[in-house]
Amino acid sequence: FKALSDPVRLRLLNLIASRPEGEACVCDLTGPFDLTAPTISHHLKVLRQAGLIEGERRGTWVYYRPVPDQLARLSGLFAIPVPA
Repeated sequence: FKALSDPVRLRLLNLIASRPEGEACVCDLTGPFDLTAPTISHHLKVLRQAGLIEGERRGTWVYYRPVPDQLARLSGLFAIPVPA
């Protein structure tokens, strides 16, 4: 929860998870924010350390994708039980 307590990180996770390709290049993640690239990298590092995303370097860019098990686990915490 601490990793997602920052609105920038929550928005980054949403941007990555909502991509039709299932992943996002760091080059596509800096534009929507009024932050420097090092600041975005810091937020991505926090999300990686929390196990919510993973990254893969391809040439000079890093591509990030969500960790599906972790997202499912998170969404389960917010599920409202349906009465039987």
